[in-house]
Amino acid sequence: MPDPLGPLFDALESINGELTGFAARLARLEDSGAVRGAAKQGTSSGGEGGETARVPGAPIAWHKVNESDRKELWGEFAAWVIRMADTYELTTEQLPHACWWEHGAVVAELTALWTGWESAYGNEEDAAAGPYLWHDAWSRGIERIGRTWLGECTNGYHQTKSRTVWGIDLGYRKKVIEAGPPGAAGSGPASPKAA
Repeated sequence: MPDPLGPLFDALESINGELTGFAARLARLEDSGAVRGAAKQGTSSGGEGGETARVPGAPIAWHKVNESDRKELWGEFAAWVIRMADTYELTTEQLPHACWWEHGAVVAELTALWTGWESAYGNEEDAAAGPYLWHDAWSRGIERIGRTWLGECTNGYHQTKSRTVWGIDLGYRKKVIEAGPPGAAGSGPASPKAA
């Protein structure tokens, strides 16, 4: 009688093999200094050592990119987004042609997809799992963009969301910071109220 758990163990063995490959790849990258260098360098230029180059696939936080680097990096990113929109035949419901760059969450999602694409397709040592995993992330990311971040912009015109901007109310920020996390002494619903 065949083992009913055999297929499960086979699948787990396959996953373990992929994870082992990823761990070996990460170790090689760490040994080469690419991961540490990217974390230290970010997207900045200058410093005592002169110009520092961004490692393809290194994470990007647009608010931390030096002004001098932003224009070139944004140009590369925008060209990639346009190329991917054409390659994958995106519709306005998936990514609004008129205003995708005006939505911070959409830019953040696309930036993560871009750096993931650079990592997946820029590493010749990858055992082909990177591009496959990137396509899975792309599919989920594009679905999330159309479903979550766009609001009414899928009609082809930018529609500003009717919402409260949290970051401009300094009193609100102070109130939240002073309240502390749930369960902290004197804050949150878990703390006893004085009678």
